[in-house]
Amino acid sequence: MATKKSPAKKQVATKAVKKAPAKKVVKKVAAKKPATKKTAKKAVKKVVAKKAPAKKPAAKKPAAKKVAKKAVKKVASQSSKVDQYGLEKDDEFYGLYFAKSTSKGLVEVKPCTFSLMYWWKGLLGYPDMIEISKGSNTAMLQFESTFGGGDSGETELTEQDVLDIDHIIEVDEQEMLISLYSYVPIPVPEKLIGALGLAILNINPETRYGSLELCSTENEEGETEHFLRYRAATYLRGIKSGKVEAIESMVTNGSEFFGLALDAMCVNKSIKKWLLS
Repeated sequence: MATKKSPAKKQVATKAVKKAPAKKVVKKVAAKKPATKKTAKKAVKKVVAKKAPAKKPAAKKPAAKKVAKKAVKKVASQSSKVDQYGLEKDDEFYGLYFAKSTSKGLVEVKPCTFSLMYWWKGLLGYPDMIEISKGSNTAMLQFESTFGGGDSGETELTEQDVLDIDHIIEVDEQEMLISLYSYVPIPVPEKLIGALGLAILNINPETRYGSLELCSTENEEGETEHFLRYRAATYLRGIKSGKVEAIESMVTNGSEFFGLALDAMCVNKSIKKWLLS
């Protein structure tokens, strides 16, 4: 999650359901490897006199090797051909260009941002609220969800214990990295910093995906505030087909593990009281 700024500046979307619908089927383009030709070399023996000029034909051999090397390089460059985004031929978005219309005109939508947009807008059906930077190398999506506890008697948080969770998804096109930050939108009281830090140390080793963090920032009054957040990330580099599904899986698993962590923290009654305040 991005560094938490002042709650006054936080912009959130309408509440979204954490569970994503069925996965989209993406057509995979099979890679076509260019055929390479093997040129056989033919060695010819010549019987020559012992005079110096007789060695001249042998001097032509390096020239033949040089031609052969050029041919090999040409074949290699054809086999590793990539598009303007560095995607290879068998990638689902190879050679495609995406753009969206804004008040400032057309804005380029690069592959990772497009994957996020397809998941959010195409699969979930929510309005396009993704902010794309100048140059389209970074993007950000902010939204809210509601977290509820489990069955009464089995978990610390019951079905009646409901709290809002804020989410930020950031895109780094150069790294092809998608990062999820989920956080409790209310500051942590100073008296709970120690207890919350200890709970994080105990819970993180049991969290199989992502990790809990205490994020500190300054508000508009210059005062330091602390926020509890959960962070997870996934690389889309090397994923030839299924980038949208990878984002969906990250958000789904992240929400599940963050919920389990929040419930485990509520063993401490003071932390539970703060979360539900």
